[in-house]
Amino acid sequence: MSRALLRSVLELRAPTTPRLLLPIRPTTTAAAPAAVRFFNQTAQIIEPVHPDPTAAATATTAVTPGQTRPFPPPLPPTHTTPPTPTTTPKPPLSDSVRALLPLLAAQPGHYVTIHIHGRPYLVTEGDAVRLPFKMPGVAPGDVLRLNRATVVGSRDFTLQGTPYVDERLFACRAVVTGTESEPLRVKLKKKRRCRRMKQVKSKHQYTILRISEVRIQAGVVEGDN
Repeated sequence: MSRALLRSVLELRAPTTPRLLLPIRPTTTAAAPAAVRFFNQTAQIIEPVHPDPTAAATATTAVTPGQTRPFPPPLPPTHTTPPTPTTTPKPPLSDSVRALLPLLAAQPGHYVTIHIHGRPYLVTEGDAVRLPFKMPGVAPGDVLRLNRATVVGSRDFTLQGTPYVDERLFACRAVVTGTESEPLRVKLKKKRRCRRMKQVKSKHQYTILRISEVRIQAGVVEGDN
């Protein structure tokens, strides 16, 4: 038992020589130099691009060493005409709309529930609307045609849309009068266990519209027939 322990201790103390990895050199044969010379003498081959598969099949020919593949002739320019916009025909009006639309137009005091950027506004002619945002791309004096309405009505009649009323049945226009801005607000933001405090300043701007026209177009009933 003691001899086995002594032998194991001697093996642990003996220095281990690292193994050296020698580079692997390829063996040279008689056929290798000929293949290398043939590869060096071969010219560069550029594959042409053919949009037509039949043309690519006819153009593929055998290329011998030292010969380059010729480029294909340029294709004639193709002039593409832009697609003409197709106008979808409007659906015909129902019998109830044809019968009650003149009565709705005869009554005064029309109101419209108009939608501007997904927000509903119940307006009549002469109202001023303050939008809770600044409308992009408009300037004071611009006239806007508001064609998204869910309800158009008067004192005795109401026209409900599904989800919107046909824009041929009414006309609602608004004039951009200008923009307003709120007073500067400063909010203090602080995190727990942190001595630093951040100030966030905000000053929102709003667009003001004035409803200049709310009208029921009863002449669409005669034109639809």
